[in-house]
Amino acid sequence: MTLLVAGAQIVSGELGAPAFLGSVRIEADRIVEVGPGLLPRPKEPVIEADGRVLLPGFVDAHTHAVYAGDRLDEFELKQRGKTYLEILESGGGILSTVRAVRQTGVEALAEALLRRLEVMLSEGTTSVEVKSGYGLSTDDELKLLRAIRLAGARFPGMVVPTALLGHALDPEQPDLVERTLRDTLPAVHAEFPGIAVDAYCEQGAWSVADCRRLFERARELGHPLRLHADQFNRLGGVELALELGASSVDHLEATPTAALERLAQSDCYAVLLPVSGFHTDDRYANARAFVDAGGKLVLASNCNPGSAPSSSMPFVHALAVRKLGLSVLEAISATTSSAARLLGLGDRGVIAPGFRADLVLLRHRDPRLLGFEIGGNPIDRVIVGGVEWLGRGAG
Repeated sequence: MTLLVAGAQIVSGELGAPAFLGSVRIEADRIVEVGPGLLPRPKEPVIEADGRVLLPGFVDAHTHAVYAGDRLDEFELKQRGKTYLEILESGGGILSTVRAVRQTGVEALAEALLRRLEVMLSEGTTSVEVKSGYGLSTDDELKLLRAIRLAGARFPGMVVPTALLGHALDPEQPDLVERTLRDTLPAVHAEFPGIAVDAYCEQGAWSVADCRRLFERARELGHPLRLHADQFNRLGGVELALELGASSVDHLEATPTAALERLAQSDCYAVLLPVSGFHTDDRYANARAFVDAGGKLVLASNCNPGSAPSSSMPFVHALAVRKLGLSVLEAISATTSSAARLLGLGDRGVIAPGFRADLVLLRHRDPRLLGFEIGGNPIDRVIVGGVEWLGRGAG
């Protein structure tokens, strides 16, 4: 099976690479040729791009997309002036989702996640990281990870699970940290060896000291580390992540420029989540300072039922150019090639020979429109592993 996408405005996904007019030939699930002047082979299917923008499929490297229930009542509290942390401290927020997850079976969680993944695919996302974290017990965290695995097996793209073992604190389990270290981490390690381990370092959640204990043990077991840090308060999570060799630090809205510049000099990725700022408090990380210092940047949706109720990567681009000071091409690189490398998906996120044929064709003929347009869905066609899953020619 071959397929030719002809006459596209190609954005490769590599940082600094300009758009160019050309064609892409796919054989099986791989890109085999890229460039101008490619002619169709006899009987070869052709998608005529007619100058529209062709991108790598988006890689959403930070989501909490497996959950049950909703937080609409809490949104009304927020509209009346309650803050995210106030709602969390009163037993709402993450804890309300935890209660709903505990009442839901693994198949129902997987089905709900699969429906969200299908929406993401329609928005151009072909690879997705999905975290557990709404269980706060060994059985429920394993249930969430199994649901992620089930849904991922039914999704045409790639689903990468992450074990978010340090999330909220459960007032009904005063020994939650000890239970997590003693029971949950070993159980996750046994069933999901090598999975990334994450934690939420914040007031009302896990302290720096507790995150350290979790991460040191996880690292001994061979798990990569990721950390939520500096969303609302600067507690020292960035420094912990750097000390222990974390793959990424995510959020960073409260991180000062000097600390961002130190982070930029490391191999650690910064994962910025502008939908959270848009929905919670209109605060955003200083992406411009981080990029100018040479940092490795990823942008993600943070799709979750509370602080980021959106899976739209096009919306992430629109926020990135308005709130983070990025160019459209910088934002595209941060949602394709850079995000893929963070997740260990070295064979995707770039339009070049040898890479997996996960591609998105926009209805736009200028890539800048991806950042300029607010709302709506600019995706015309989605190709996953060389197969057209969404578009006028898809079955």
